[in-house]
Amino acid sequence: MGWLGKMVGGTIGFALGGPLGAIGGAALGHLMDSDNGQQQRELPNEAQMSPQGKAQLTFFVAAFSMLAKLARVDGQVTDEEMASIRRFMAQDLHLNAESRQMAEKIFYTALNAPQTFDDFALQFYQQFHDRPELLELMIDILLRVSVADGTMDKSEEALIETAVRTFRLPDADYQNMKSRYVSVSEKYYSVLGVSPSDDNDTIKKQYRKLVRDYHPDTIASKGLPEEFVRFAHDKFREIQEAWEAIQKERNL
Repeated sequence: MGWLGKMVGGTIGFALGGPLGAIGGAALGHLMDSDNGQQQRELPNEAQMSPQGKAQLTFFVAAFSMLAKLARVDGQVTDEEMASIRRFMAQDLHLNAESRQMAEKIFYTALNAPQTFDDFALQFYQQFHDRPELLELMIDILLRVSVADGTMDKSEEALIETAVRTFRLPDADYQNMKSRYVSVSEKYYSVLGVSPSDDNDTIKKQYRKLVRDYHPDTIASKGLPEEFVRFAHDKFREIQEAWEAIQKERNL
């Protein structure tokens, strides 16, 4: 993530504003303190920062800020939960050492910050309200990490559901996303967001829509950090695999 090496803590808050700006600025400020001035970082101010750069920064800070509050919802963050966060960084996002360090700084800063999960979710929605596929991608991330230990705690699910409401996502879409992680039955249909009772034309239409939304060329234009683009590409492969399985099942 090349843009991480160009940031300076105080200007992140100015560039993003709001609760995410406060978290991002504080986190990078702490990171620079730990560098002991060894690295020279500079981030353009808000006027100079491109819309894509701001979107990338918003997504990165929001993801680890919201994950922090999700991990803390039951009052404490266990070693197992931290291990699942680190696995997500390494295995799903393939973050390099510098990016992992920044992600953990954001996580721990948000963990103890006065801002709430709802504060972060609202700012994220304000940034991406016209990009429903990115709103769904964030819910997907929250679900994936929350069930990394094999179960989803009720308090975690309740918090995720507040994000679903803030993002104004249909409950049926959320239930389909959740079923990918909490049930193995009807998995392929859930990946496509359809039901086994749907007819072939309905399933084909939904599959084509998802292909358009999550095609690598489309995702690349959405302003995501490169590691989250890779995560979205994995989701695109899941969509293709689900479609192939349903085709085989239905002899399409």
